[in-house]
Amino acid sequence: MIDSRDLRDWLFRGLMFEAEADRFRLAGIRVGADTEASERTLFADQLAPFGVDLRGEALRMARLYALLYCFENSVRELVTQRLRERHGEDWWTQKVPRKVQEFATTRQKDAKDNSWLEGHTKDPLSFVQFGHLSDIIIANWDDFSDLISSQHWLKQRLDELERARNFIAHNRYLLPAEFQRIEMYVNDWNRMVGL
Repeated sequence: MIDSRDLRDWLFRGLMFEAEADRFRLAGIRVGADTEASERTLFADQLAPFGVDLRGEALRMARLYALLYCFENSVRELVTQRLRERHGEDWWTQKVPRKVQEFATTRQKDAKDNSWLEGHTKDPLSFVQFGHLSDIIIANWDDFSDLISSQHWLKQRLDELERARNFIAHNRYLLPAEFQRIEMYVNDWNRMVGL
């Protein structure tokens, strides 16, 4: 039988190690297993059955997917943060247009009822379409006008990025000039909102 003091000491030492390991990681010192190398190996193994050209395209598109993933989710975070700070915990029901709320509710229900894919979130904003994000921002323009130059700029950029996102989601390959335009739009956004 384990003594409760021994268990407590063991848990405490584990917590202390984790705190120290985080300090080392922040300083750029590797602690523990090299998860990055393991991920690269697993990724390469998964792609090995496919041709070199197809793998090359996939890797280039993966970079673009990662950029759009980060961009879209940072917009979601901005919307949540701004509206929660300025309107409290009821921001979703008070500040999101009714049609967007209804869309999210329908998607949540469908995901719950008909899918084996659950995801990791119950956040209703994660169930809205990319284009709805500009609708929410425009509906609450007073809360975002200090960050974004104009509603026209917002709508134009997010509409174009949504088209590119959907193109990528259907596994179509983009041209280098299209990569550059997407990167430029995301960089413009990041500069504008202070990321």
